[in-house]
Amino acid sequence: MTIPNHPLIASVKPLLKATGAELVAADALIAGDIPLVWEGTTIAGVRLPALHGALDRIIEGVERELGAKLSQLSRNEKQTAIRLLDERGAFTVRRAVEDVADAMGVSRITVYNYLNALHR
Repeated sequence: MTIPNHPLIASVKPLLKATGAELVAADALIAGDIPLVWEGTTIAGVRLPALHGALDRIIEGVERELGAKLSQLSRNEKQTAIRLLDERGAFTVRRAVEDVADAMGVSRITVYNYLNALHR
């Protein structure tokens, strides 16, 4: 079965691109896929990317949104980046603070300070 040309499919394509997910045909769904259902009929599905590389994908998305690499951002922009990364769950990944600090060119303490300021 192929993926139909459907308005629901068109509407999820930007989300697929932003998350690195894959669109799959309805007859190719496997456990863990998210079915796309329209009026009771599964027309396709979304296969989420593996967790491996998730932090890199989240960082790349924030960099695209802010228009620059994390290391090139101003202090205020870095604080915004930390907020976006936090909202997107980046800091639930093991060693994320260290990896984000390296990508920003700041210390772990700086990242923790930005996070603490967000959660006050």
